[in-house]
Amino acid sequence: MADKRATREAYGETLIELADEGHDVVAVEADLSKSTTTSKFGDRYPDRFFNVGIAEQNMIGVAAGLAVGGSTAFTGSFAVFATGRAYDQVRNTVCYSGLNVKVCPTHSGITVGPDGGSHQMLEDIALMRVLPGMRVVVPADFTAAKAAIRAAAVTDGPFYVRLGRATLPLVYGDDFEFELGRAYVLRDGTDVTLAACGVMVERALRAAEILASEGVSAEVIDVCTIKPIDAATLLASAGKTGAVVACEEHSIIGGLGSAVAEVLGEGCPVPLRRIGVRDVFGTSGEPDELMAHFGLAERDVAAAARDAIGAKG
Repeated sequence: MADKRATREAYGETLIELADEGHDVVAVEADLSKSTTTSKFGDRYPDRFFNVGIAEQNMIGVAAGLAVGGSTAFTGSFAVFATGRAYDQVRNTVCYSGLNVKVCPTHSGITVGPDGGSHQMLEDIALMRVLPGMRVVVPADFTAAKAAIRAAAVTDGPFYVRLGRATLPLVYGDDFEFELGRAYVLRDGTDVTLAACGVMVERALRAAEILASEGVSAEVIDVCTIKPIDAATLLASAGKTGAVVACEEHSIIGGLGSAVAEVLGEGCPVPLRRIGVRDVFGTSGEPDELMAHFGLAERDVAAAARDAIGAKG
């Protein structure tokens, strides 16, 4: 396997594997199948693939109908369209009825890159996690994305799996087993907790190395399931380290940072710092340039950790 792969690459491949294994999966797309990689599934299973054109609301409606008919329906498109343009259909058609529809868009966050702020969805986690019955998963790498899509396929009800365009280093080996609602402790530490999701997991690990060179012990947790969140793991870590940094490629409002703040506020109030996009839209640029521009680089995570540690007691 390559050293770096985009999480979106897992989508089409995993749908093919599921269908080959006998799962009744179908895919509904909104004219972006090459970008989302569902075109691979359509080539193998043309009778299970439905391209509705540039009509995201209809995409969700068609998927809902297929789910009512007994299929496990996956939808694609880009995150900005699948969650923003089709929000009413996701809320009132899918979640209100608890339908077996899996919303799995790609091109989320600022790592979309040159497409710019109009396409860099930074509010989707907030929109999806507030919906009753919706599970929200943000995989850290290609391997985790495959495992999350598989879990969505065999777990009844609505899912949101956030996938991205940029290639990412592999965090997990082929033996990784995804468990819905579980956060994974990737590195033990005693001085500060770095709770991250998606593309920020690998950056949190790099920040932990920077901190280690300074004598600071950072615990790194992959909070890949935002909802239902693993409160027990977060509270145990916060109780041990006494300081937390939440790291996400999303607005600091309503996403992982907000979810972590809710957990800590109710169960273990400790200093919390949030790494994310600070209530602004994105802009055009290369992914790494944008991560640095918006303060999402590993050095920014390390700086937030030092600040959180300094606020203890």
